[in-house]
Amino acid sequence: MTIPNWLTLSRILMIPVCIFFYYLPFQWSYWGASSVFILAAVTDWLDGYLARKLNQTTPFGAFIDPVADKLIVMAALVMLVEEHNTLWMTLPAIIMVGREIVISALREWMAELGKRASVAVNMIGKYKTTFQMIAIAVLLSQPPGTLLTNIGLIVLQVAAVLTIWSMFVYLKAAWPDLKISKNGR
Repeated sequence: MTIPNWLTLSRILMIPVCIFFYYLPFQWSYWGASSVFILAAVTDWLDGYLARKLNQTTPFGAFIDPVADKLIVMAALVMLVEEHNTLWMTLPAIIMVGREIVISALREWMAELGKRASVAVNMIGKYKTTFQMIAIAVLLSQPPGTLLTNIGLIVLQVAAVLTIWSMFVYLKAAWPDLKISKNGR
């Protein structure tokens, strides 16, 4: 086990802590949940940086890192949809969850074809992740209806647009391998 892998596993362990804080009946619980989420986002950046810097990339790390990212983001989005209960929260969450399912399936399929590199992470995906993490951290930090929450919802809408854009970039890159062949398959 490498330091980056331990950081990734710690991110998974932060999920129930974030959920626990979010549902505590105290004013500071929102900030507590947001702080845990921010710490998880920092470990996401840090584990990737350290894996490259220390030359500690591993097959386990390559597998578990995106899983940890998706788990904490999806858990946060589910909590936020329940709490906010609005179209402006629900629609971006559905877009983000849907995109993750599509891209995960696409990457798996492309890997089977030996062409995983054609759907490697790109800059649009990195921007999407940055806006998504900022929006979620802001939204977790406040109860619904505050000015900061409204700003978080705007940032979430930007993240949703980037989510759709990045999905189309990935699909376009994979399109030559997705087209139906002449024999109908």
